[in-house]
Amino acid sequence: MSSPSARRLLKESSDLHKNPSPYFTAAPISDTNLHDWHFTLAGPPSPSPYAQGLYHGRITFPATYPLRPPSFRFLTPSGRFEVNREICLSISGHHEETWQPAWGVRTALLGIRSEIFSSESQGQVGGMEGSDELRREYARLSLEWSCRECGVGNLEAMRELWRVCRERGIEVEGEVAAVEGGAGADADVEGQRETVEAEAEAGAQASSGNAVPVGNENDAREDDALESTPALDSVPAPSAPAPVPVPQAQAQAPLPTMQAPAAAVMPTRTSSSNLASTESPSEGIWLDRAIIGVIVALVLLILRRVANIDDL
Repeated sequence: MSSPSARRLLKESSDLHKNPSPYFTAAPISDTNLHDWHFTLAGPPSPSPYAQGLYHGRITFPATYPLRPPSFRFLTPSGRFEVNREICLSISGHHEETWQPAWGVRTALLGIRSEIFSSESQGQVGGMEGSDELRREYARLSLEWSCRECGVGNLEAMRELWRVCRERGIEVEGEVAAVEGGAGADADVEGQRETVEAEAEAGAQASSGNAVPVGNENDAREDDALESTPALDSVPAPSAPAPVPVPQAQAQAPLPTMQAPAAAVMPTRTSSSNLASTESPSEGIWLDRAIIGVIVALVLLILRRVANIDDL
């Protein structure tokens, strides 16, 4: 048969589950040990420096509870209480003479939220002094704090509590709900920022892939303009006659000046008539001289043969 202390703790746990408070959540950390609870408590309203803070802690109940009071310690840094040290309260084990068995977890946590957080330690056991700036910074950091023992995050636990409260028609105080809304807004802003950065990066990659390099017109040379024609590399050209060999002197001759970009694009299909029409005057002169030289050589060779025959 369970002890009176266990029955009392089961009753309180069931009452907190049926009638939740939007300011705190508390429950045993395991079903086998009802005398060890963890809680998450919302800070008091503004202008308190603990406003919009969430604080996780531990409650240890004696075997004779509720005849003797429980002890409390905070695990989340707050600037008001030392971390993981029992604090001295009128409802804790440090003052059994002021404890009343009719009090319980609900009374104790609401008292801590409204009275203890609004006062200074003044030498209190487990208390500490801190500036308002430090306490506000701890309140901001407490939203992302998670307990190593039970593995529950402050904001995660309170969001679940507020969801249950709304489902059961329990009003959630506007300032307490602002903690949830503020954290959600930060997440939305972060998500929008990541989306914008991703879209910008994708656009930059697309632009760099489609960009056409632009050369310096002042430093560009005519032979570079001929070699940079992309149409000749991208369009497969049909088979064409072998190019006419050009003397070495012709290769060293300066290229003609281009008047328009279209003049740099050569037709993909060449013929003797087209080749003749595209030749410059200097190329025609060199070609005529070469043909005349070949003809003169042939004439000299024929005359030498005829002279040799006459000698015989």
